[in-house]
Amino acid sequence: MKNTIKDYLLSFAMCFAFLGVLACSSEKEDTNPVSIKTVVSSINKIDFESKETTVEITINSNATNWTLSNPASWIKLSQAVGTSGSTIVKITASENVDTAVRNTVLKLTSTEGNASEILISQAAGSLYPSYNTNPIAADASGMGSSAVELAAKIKLGWNIGNTLEATGGETAWGNPKVTKELIDAVKAKGFNAIRIPCSWNQNLENASTAKIKTEWLNRVKEVVRYCVDNDMYVLVNIHWDGGWLENNITEAKKVENNAKQKAFWEQIATHLRGFDEHLLFASANEPAVEDAAQMAVLTSYHQTFIDAVRSTGGKNASRVLVVQGPTTDIEKTNKLMTTLPVDKVTGRMMVEVHYYSPWNFAGLTKDETWGKMFYYWGTGFHSTTDTERNATWGEEADLEKNFKLMKTQFVDKGIPVLLGEFGAIRRTTLTGDALTLHLNSRAYYLKTVVKTAKANGLLPFYWDEGSMGNNGFGIFNRSNNTVFDTQALNALIEGLQ
Repeated sequence: MKNTIKDYLLSFAMCFAFLGVLACSSEKEDTNPVSIKTVVSSINKIDFESKETTVEITINSNATNWTLSNPASWIKLSQAVGTSGSTIVKITASENVDTAVRNTVLKLTSTEGNASEILISQAAGSLYPSYNTNPIAADASGMGSSAVELAAKIKLGWNIGNTLEATGGETAWGNPKVTKELIDAVKAKGFNAIRIPCSWNQNLENASTAKIKTEWLNRVKEVVRYCVDNDMYVLVNIHWDGGWLENNITEAKKVENNAKQKAFWEQIATHLRGFDEHLLFASANEPAVEDAAQMAVLTSYHQTFIDAVRSTGGKNASRVLVVQGPTTDIEKTNKLMTTLPVDKVTGRMMVEVHYYSPWNFAGLTKDETWGKMFYYWGTGFHSTTDTERNATWGEEADLEKNFKLMKTQFVDKGIPVLLGEFGAIRRTTLTGDALTLHLNSRAYYLKTVVKTAKANGLLPFYWDEGSMGNNGFGIFNRSNNTVFDTQALNALIEGLQ
C-alpha cells in the first residue's frame, strides 16, 4: 500500500497527541496522595516485665516491602521482613537476670516510604528467686474490718522489745524467750495489741538466695499465735535487722533492697497467711530519711512490701498493712510523706510514727553539747531546786501540736496512724525527792501521751525492752510474768480514761 506525505503527517500528529495525553495522565498520577507508601506499627512503645514475655504488634503497610531491624540479642522477632497488608509480629523479650533496666530501639523501614521506631524497655531482674510459689485465691473470711474499723478495736499496745529482733538470737539482749504466759499476763493488765519487732536477715538459710530459715518463720508464727489466740491484735515488722534497709534509703541501694524486701515479704506473708485480721504487717521500723529524694526511695520499698504481701493471696489479699513515715518522726512525716504507696485494696493501710520527744527527757542518758538531760516534764512537775533539769521544750503544747499534725494529715482522711513506739526511761540513780518527782513526772508523761494520742486518733504502743534497771523502759518482769513498774502501767491505763 502506498502512503502519501499527507498520510505520514497525519499519523505523526496523532502519535504526538497520544503521547501528550499519556504525559498528562502520568503527571496527574504523581500528584495523587494515594501513591505515597506508608508502613506503620500498632504500638510504638513496649515496657516488658523482667520475666520472659511476648507482645504482639500489627504492622500495616501499603508498600511492597518493609524491614523491622533488631539490634538486641535479648529480643526475638517472629518476623523481620514483610510485604503489603497487615502482618502480626510477635516480639519476645528473654528474662532479664541483670539488676538493671535494659532498653533498645527497633526501626521499621521501607525502601518505598516512611521510617518509624518502636521503643523497648524491660524491667530489671531480681537478685533473688520468687518465693511467691503458691499464691492462692483471695479469702475474705475473718477479714471484714477496714483499717479504720480495726483501729477502733485497738486500745493499747505493747512492744516485745529487744527480743525477736535481738542480734544474735531471741535471748541475746538479756530477755528470756517469749512464752504464752507472758502474753497472757500482758493481756490481763489491759493491753489488747502486741507489736513484735522482728529480725530476718540474721536468720537466713542461704544469704545468696535470701531464703529465711523455716524454723525462724515457725518461731515467729508461734508467738503470733500466742497473741491471736488471746484475741489480741498483733503487728509483725522488719525491724532494724542490721540496718540493711533502714540505714540504706538511697538510689544506690534501691534495686538491691527492693529485691530483698520482696523476697522477705513473700516468705513472711506466705508463712503467716492463715491468720485473720488480728494480724497486721509493717514494712519497716525507723527508716532513715532526711529529704524528698530519700522519701521517694522509701516509698518504693513500701510499694514492694504491699505488692509482695498482696500477691500471696488468701487473707493477705485484704490484710491491713502499715507503712512507716521518714525516720518515723512526726515532723518529717508531715513534711515529706505527701503521697502514699498504691494499694489495689482500698481502706486497708495505716501509717506508723514513733514518739520519744523531748529526747532529753525520754531517752538521753548523758549531757550533750546540744542539750542536757531533762528529769522533769509537764505542768506541775518541774523542780524548784534542780531547775536545770526541767524540760524547756517538748511539753504538753508541743505534744498536742505534733499529734494534731498526724490527725490532719492522715486520720481525718481515713488513714489510721499507729504510734508504734513511745516511752520514757526511768532515771533510778536519782534519790529522795528528786527520784519521786522524776517518777511522778514520767508517769504524767506516759498518761498524757496516751490521752493525747487517743484524742487525735493515734494508736499507742508502749516500748518495753525488758530492762528493769536504771535507764530502762521495762514494765513487766519477763522472768516471772509479773508487773515490775506498777506506776507506769497505771499511768498508761489512766490515759485511756
